[in-house]
Amino acid sequence: MWFRRLMVSAFVLVLASCAEAPPDFTDVRGNGFRYESFSDKWVIVNYWATWCAPCIKEIPELNKLAEDHADQLVVLGVNYDNPQGEEALKQLERMKITFPVYSAPPHEQLGVTEPEVLPTTFVFAPGLELRETLVGPQTEETLLAATDIGGGAAD
Repeated sequence: MWFRRLMVSAFVLVLASCAEAPPDFTDVRGNGFRYESFSDKWVIVNYWATWCAPCIKEIPELNKLAEDHADQLVVLGVNYDNPQGEEALKQLERMKITFPVYSAPPHEQLGVTEPEVLPTTFVFAPGLELRETLVGPQTEETLLAATDIGGGAAD
């Protein structure tokens, strides 16, 4: 009897160790992400809002950046107003956003201050080291210049 209990306990421990770690964050579409999955990439975190004209102008640049440089960086969005559920999805559709958008504000998790001006973009080097805080609308060119990808500002 003790041997059977030992075997069951060992089996449970093996299963538990195989379980995938929970995500660090989810996006508004319900997808889970772990920061370690893009530890070798630049991470661009952009705060935007539907009522922010410069944000609206900037979104196509962010979509293009995310698509054209997916092997070197990841673009993540933050809806400043933080709507939930269907409203969040409607706003993504209205803004034509193709990159993941956090389901909850990540500023504390990322160790940054929540911006007071929109758009604001945080540029993190591989390993999530904050390199730049860019205020105002950005282009693919200015974002690449803030990374080693663009041969720009980063050491």
